[in-house]
Amino acid sequence: MYSYLDAWKLERQRLEKSNDGFYSIKNEMLVYHFIQVIFLLIIYISFGLPTLLCFIAAAIMGILLLETVNYIEHYGLQRTLNMNGSYARVMHHHSWNANHPLGRMMLFELTRHSDHHYKASRKYQLLKHYEESPQMPTGYPGMMLLSLFPLLWFKVMDKKVDSVMKVF
Repeated sequence: MYSYLDAWKLERQRLEKSNDGFYSIKNEMLVYHFIQVIFLLIIYISFGLPTLLCFIAAAIMGILLLETVNYIEHYGLQRTLNMNGSYARVMHHHSWNANHPLGRMMLFELTRHSDHHYKASRKYQLLKHYEESPQMPTGYPGMMLLSLFPLLWFKVMDKKVDSVMKVF
């Protein structure tokens, strides 16, 4: 939710810098929302209410999975703030990895998330494993399930974060 609200804030700032009005065709947030509403209407008109509801349910599930993965990949890891107010360059130790073969195959190397941040131009098939990167206690499916139980999550992960932050 915070990312969504931040996107609106950033778009408002971008429009103010370019002296464009909030209610204009140049407001990308409004344009993309309009496109989404049109898309939903097309699904409803073409396939009916049951299909629209299935589509919305699948979209909600996709959003929840994306946000869960984002949460587990970055939990507790921080970059240092430079003197000029910018953050330090993203390095491989700023996100969690889980180098399990099955997860790597199923998730197209998503489990090597650190290298994606470190070298964004590298194709996903070629992402590298860094042994010194923070490692999740289990693979992604296990971590996603663990995140559903906050007390257990904090008990397991806060210890891991403390040990990782001592190293970096």
